[in-house]
Amino acid sequence: MTPHPDPQAGAAVKAADRAHVFHSWSAQGLIDPLAVAGAEGSYFWDYDGNRYLDFTSGLVYTNIGHQHPKVVAAIQEQAGRLTTFAPAFAVEARSEAARLIAERTPGDLDKIFFTNGGAEAVENAVRMARLHTGRPKVLSAYRSYHGGTATAINLTGDPRRWPSDNGTSGVVHFWGPFLYRSPFYSETEEQECARALRHLEDTIAFEGPGTIAAIILETIPGTAGIMTPPPGYLAGVREICDRYGIVFVLDEVMAGFGRTGEWFAADHFGVVPDLLTFAKGVNSGYVPLGGVAISAEIAATFETRPYPGGLTYSGHPLACAAAVATINVMAEENVVEQAAHIGATVFGPGLRELAERHPSVGEVRGTGVFWALDLVRNKETREPLVPYNATGAANAPMAAFAAACKSQGLWPFVNMNRTHVVPPCNISEAEAKEGLAALDAALSVADEHTA
Repeated sequence: MTPHPDPQAGAAVKAADRAHVFHSWSAQGLIDPLAVAGAEGSYFWDYDGNRYLDFTSGLVYTNIGHQHPKVVAAIQEQAGRLTTFAPAFAVEARSEAARLIAERTPGDLDKIFFTNGGAEAVENAVRMARLHTGRPKVLSAYRSYHGGTATAINLTGDPRRWPSDNGTSGVVHFWGPFLYRSPFYSETEEQECARALRHLEDTIAFEGPGTIAAIILETIPGTAGIMTPPPGYLAGVREICDRYGIVFVLDEVMAGFGRTGEWFAADHFGVVPDLLTFAKGVNSGYVPLGGVAISAEIAATFETRPYPGGLTYSGHPLACAAAVATINVMAEENVVEQAAHIGATVFGPGLRELAERHPSVGEVRGTGVFWALDLVRNKETREPLVPYNATGAANAPMAAFAAACKSQGLWPFVNMNRTHVVPPCNISEAEAKEGLAALDAALSVADEHTA
């Protein structure tokens, strides 16, 4: 679709937004949201006719791109047949969505509890773990994000937690592995894995194993930096959980449904959690949907004991119809395989080549269509291009880099001192190379701030 400029309509949309919409994670008077006129595939455009290659996938959820016709048609068809129905009933779209998800989750995660999004999925996974074990505490990692609701935000290991953390949520944070900025002074992945597991065991020992209900990890942390865990780490956490009777929860809200080149990131590591949370890519975000995939053992806890949780819109028919269509599209069009192919043949080599030429790129890491560039002032010292949680003038180098991306027709995903490469999983080779060219030009702006 070709965008047709209509600045007057765009001005009206912007005026209504500024008058009435309260935006998340924002100081309301300091933001200037772009008025979006339309989107298709890997692109979206504004009312002035500017078109952008979407290297954000929304908030890393449009895994099959914008406005896929088969999913749009499925939503329309479901709306004409049964728009909504209470979650206590068996509904075809809900049952089929659960079946298709359970077919793809690892191991025996065959029961699906539906939520409206990822944060609610995490809330309910933690509730299930606490009820199943009878224990109060949950361990989660620094450099993580698990959602904006009460428990999920306290589990989060980045600054978004700080204003809401009153220290009474039963959450204990620990350091996960991250060799590039190792908290354990490791020099190899093997050292980082062993030291991170020892640190986790020490934390458990000093907190009291009998008080810990669950350990929750993003399989590959997303917003915090796309840090793929070293070989053996997740298997080590699984073994620790088994030894102490702790529920192992993997958060696949961002990494799931093809993003990493597998249906779930857990498939890369051969690890089966007790609970797995999902959302975003399950239906490409077309209608809000999330959920928890539940192991047989935990499901059995609630076989005759009522589960004390639920949502009015759990398994909403429109959302589930979108999930059914999305999963079928991904299978028919080899979307997971395409993500793996693009990662291996275009993004991996292309981003590493950019790192060789640009002094601002300290490290490239990722897989599939899930990549991060760690931007630095100095490659030797690894000093971040901007300080941790920088704002205002301190964040100027990253703001300049983001502006340069947009001037090249690329909409970037920027967080702290990183830019993430997270386009739709079905992005074409030509589109991926277009994005790399735009990044190449924008990184020259970041290079100006290196030492």
